[in-house]
Amino acid sequence: MDTKSYTEPVYLISAVAQILEIHPQTLRQYEREGLIKPSRTNGKIRLYSQKDIDHIKYVLTLTRELGINLAGVDLILRLNKKIKVLEKDVEKYKVKLRDVDRFGVVPSSKALVIKKSSYDVVIFEE
Repeated sequence: MDTKSYTEPVYLISAVAQILEIHPQTLRQYEREGLIKPSRTNGKIRLYSQKDIDHIKYVLTLTRELGINLAGVDLILRLNKKIKVLEKDVEKYKVKLRDVDRFGVVPSSKALVIKKSSYDVVIFEE
């Protein structure tokens, strides 16, 4: 899928509501709760991208199918963002470990420990 078209905000709130079979007020509520953030035109009209629609589908799955309330959805979304950041950090440190190992700087150590706030990130390479 073309990334530009996936993230391009082109759908009006009425179209998104119809596509997802929900009331436009539900979308406004999700926005007030900070669960979604549609783009806005200069005239303050909400516009949604396909990426936004997929995100809303995820929120709807959490609320409708799993019975999670909006506060729980907010927590899940924030934790998902943190996980993505940590996954990027892990990948970055794996690359550093491979580079260190490749150039023979660290004898036989296969662990890299990075101090981050009150947590240690330990990566083991098998």
